[in-house]
Amino acid sequence: MKNLGAMEILNGVKSGELSPEDALLKLRLQPYEDLGYARVDHHRELRQGIAEVIYGEGKTAEQITGIASAMLSKNQKTILITRMSSALAEAVGKNHVLKYHELARVGIIGDMPEPNGIGTVVVATGGTTDLPVAEEAALTAEALGNEVVRLYDVGVAGLHRLLSKLDVIMKARVIVAVAGMEGALPSVIGGLVDCPVIAVPASIGYGASFGGLSALLTMLNSCASGVCVVNIDNGFGGGYLASMINHKRGAE
Repeated sequence: MKNLGAMEILNGVKSGELSPEDALLKLRLQPYEDLGYARVDHHRELRQGIAEVIYGEGKTAEQITGIASAMLSKNQKTILITRMSSALAEAVGKNHVLKYHELARVGIIGDMPEPNGIGTVVVATGGTTDLPVAEEAALTAEALGNEVVRLYDVGVAGLHRLLSKLDVIMKARVIVAVAGMEGALPSVIGGLVDCPVIAVPASIGYGASFGGLSALLTMLNSCASGVCVVNIDNGFGGGYLASMINHKRGAE
């Protein structure tokens, strides 16, 4: 029989297409697949609601291709590959239909899902140089089923640019704010909105910015409530957390 997702297996038992014994065997085989160089976690979506994502940096094209093939065999519809070089993308693209986003260094196999989050995720940046990190966050959120609004180059050096978009940020359900230099943007946004703000420090700035450390410390010491912080240049982490928040529904 073909490979099935957990819900398909349960529906198969319900409809009589699968016996309970066959279903149990399939569920036992599903938790992970040992490829030798990787153990692909096929049950992650069942446990966490979001399927495994491939971190491309440090992996060979053959390894990424093999992991992606294992995911596709389990009917994963969208495969997100982060920190992927253009050379890796070209090599993997010989075996899989892959769309590569060079600025974000993100590769996507399969179709983007229709947005099914509660509201919008706004991704904002202090400057244009923050775009690679911001695009990683935005594409991650989109690949996880969110409507994303991009609000770029609205940093505190020209605060009027942000204030002219108050309607956008005030309608958001969650905001990812990416900034280098002194990293003040998340604090400013956090003081204006009633939704969670995910601060992403970027490794942009002159010498005393210490590769994003100054922005990280600024964000950790934000006086605005409702601001949380992920690691330096971790656009993926910001987009992932934003998706979790945007899909979290209260008790009905």
